[in-house]
Amino acid sequence: MLPAELAEIGAADVTVTEYGAVLATIPATVTGPTPVIGSLAHVDTAPQHHAAGVKPVVHRCHNGGAISFADAPHLILSAENSAYLAEKVGDDIITASGTTLLGADDKAGVAIIMTAARRLLSDPSIPRGTIPVAFTPDEEIGRGIDKRLPKDLGADFAYTLDGGKAGEIEYESFSAVAATVKVTGVLVHPGYATGKLVNALHLAAKIVATLPQATMTPEVTSGREGFIRLYQMNGTAAEAELKFILRDLERDGLAAKGDLVKQVCAVVQATEPRAEITCEIREQYRNMRYWLEKDMKPVELARGACRAEEMERPSVPIRGGTDGSRLTEMGVPTPSIFTGMQEIRGPREWISVQDMAAATRVFLRLAQHAVGKGV
Repeated sequence: MLPAELAEIGAADVTVTEYGAVLATIPATVTGPTPVIGSLAHVDTAPQHHAAGVKPVVHRCHNGGAISFADAPHLILSAENSAYLAEKVGDDIITASGTTLLGADDKAGVAIIMTAARRLLSDPSIPRGTIPVAFTPDEEIGRGIDKRLPKDLGADFAYTLDGGKAGEIEYESFSAVAATVKVTGVLVHPGYATGKLVNALHLAAKIVATLPQATMTPEVTSGREGFIRLYQMNGTAAEAELKFILRDLERDGLAAKGDLVKQVCAVVQATEPRAEITCEIREQYRNMRYWLEKDMKPVELARGACRAEEMERPSVPIRGGTDGSRLTEMGVPTPSIFTGMQEIRGPREWISVQDMAAATRVFLRLAQHAVGKGV
């Protein structure tokens, strides 16, 4: 769908890469040296909740009260469980019907980029440099940026349209690793198990119980605090596997969390030498601040565009990661611009039409500011 629409609106160099990204170019309308500014959004939605058969609902001119869901009468969206909604009185609010994700993360980014591209391509009087566009797959599982994308994108710096509240420009993200713990027990018939059976599930449960659940899980942390999250557990009495994600804004904090998981595994292993417990740590991405703080031009350019729209907010750390985290680490500085998406990864997910329109205006201004116009 995206390549067809990009071709229809006049984008150049439209292609689908071997690694599943859709690429295109919005040609420059000014001559001379100008920065090449990439724009990205991811087309996948989170795998943790239903995202097929979405029935979007537009709640026109939100009156400030609670919003109900047609297919889940028990579900309520209100300013009490989503504080930002209190700022959106009068806006048109989009939700799903209560049984699926809306998918605003990151369909909203896709819609914003396509709307901005259509506007730019239809009006050559808008001054701009070359703007590469990329729509990526697999962002939600940490594989959105193929090693070939930076070269194929050809941008001096870029922006993901993948942020939250209107006016926010995000340039800090978690650093991330994944941990896979495998437990191999000793399996015998339960009727003859005395002194012989080593239940892998019991040992896996002991590992989970020993980790600091009251102080270091997502549900008890906020702001700049990192966490250890168990997101998958399966197996039998013979073998069990635990999968964790570890997150922290700082390298030292992330390393400490990895060491903690390994230490807990070693302690549980010591209680039962007949079992085998392994812990593998896999790198995922790093806080993009480490690179962006060396040259804040992309961030300041986006902030200036927000100020021009009279909607700047303080930057806050992303309690997650984006394609921008990986791109920045790979040499293309890529902060994130807001879309308005809220309550993502759950059935209360919502977004304001007016916030998406504001993000589109900010991107159009940014394109002009980058070539010294419209400042």
